[in-house]
Amino acid sequence: MNKVLIVCSSTDGQTLRICERLRDIVAAGGAEVTLVPVEQADRHPLDGFQLLVLGARIRYGRTHARVFDYVDRHAEALNTMPSAYFSVNLVARKATADRPETNPYVRQFLRRARWRPRLADVFAGRLDYPRYGWLDRQIIRFIMWLTGGPTQRDAVVEFTDWQRVDQFGSRLRAALAGLTEDRVQASARIAVAT
Repeated sequence: MNKVLIVCSSTDGQTLRICERLRDIVAAGGAEVTLVPVEQADRHPLDGFQLLVLGARIRYGRTHARVFDYVDRHAEALNTMPSAYFSVNLVARKATADRPETNPYVRQFLRRARWRPRLADVFAGRLDYPRYGWLDRQIIRFIMWLTGGPTQRDAVVEFTDWQRVDQFGSRLRAALAGLTEDRVQASARIAVAT
């Protein structure tokens, strides 16, 4: 059975919800999936997994420093195994920034990190003003005002395209199926050789 590690960096819970959805999709394909916050990821050695997926939120234009710390410390192992990365940010709500190649945060992450994931994607997050503390609400409202987003104090807007999340989950399952097929072919080669 393939084992998958999903590492999550979430502040308000939307990235965690996306990770949980991906966990369910990948597990439905027969894999054993472990979902952990980035703060606990080091408790799970990478050599025990066939695929790593990392989901990272953006807050005030930044990926959490713990994400960079984790991927840079494990870059050598990550670059030799199948892996995937996705970013969750409100900029991705715009059609001009809703793909990895056009999203400034994904591009910035991939330039800065020593890790080169085989799959990458980006998903728009969720805006939930009532959930934020006073200061966060003011800062996010200001950012939304600058970028043409909702600024009503009680606005709750789900920008996440769950169909795209499901498609990414299907790509992860296909990557695992390819790994299984590679193992079957390798076993057949060994059997023929002996």
